[in-house]
Amino acid sequence: MIRPAAAADAPQIAALWNAMIRDNTATFTPDEKTLDQIGAMIAGTDPFLVWAEGYQVLGFARYFQFRGGAGYRHTAEHTILLAPQARGQGGGRALMTAIADHARAAGRHSLIAGVSGENAAGIAFHAACGFQTVATLPEMGWKFGRWLDLVLMLKRL
Repeated sequence: MIRPAAAADAPQIAALWNAMIRDNTATFTPDEKTLDQIGAMIAGTDPFLVWAEGYQVLGFARYFQFRGGAGYRHTAEHTILLAPQARGQGGGRALMTAIADHARAAGRHSLIAGVSGENAAGIAFHAACGFQTVATLPEMGWKFGRWLDLVLMLKRL
């Protein structure tokens, strides 16, 4: 089931997100998310959705303004993350559809995905969801002692 995130989801979201931060290059940040940070995101004005089966959070998606300033108000960047055991079950597509539908209804014109160049599965997932690669920015991120490319993908809503 796809639903809005609740404060009670924060520990499970943190566990998913922080494992991704610690263990791979899908995100360039080395800084783990705190429960307070995640709680603030959930309580904030930007949409934050979860895919949950019963009480188990299997993934989440959120979007936020791409860049500051009124000129960018119609473009949003998103984050989507699934638990490893949940991949390939359709929840990621359901989350992406829900977040895109929400963004469209909120007046957004396009969604941006910033995907690590090493994340072939993330690039393929976004392409399957209708995103097009619009740029590859070489050596934009630094993690695990090496430079990483950033692939920017765009979906017009």
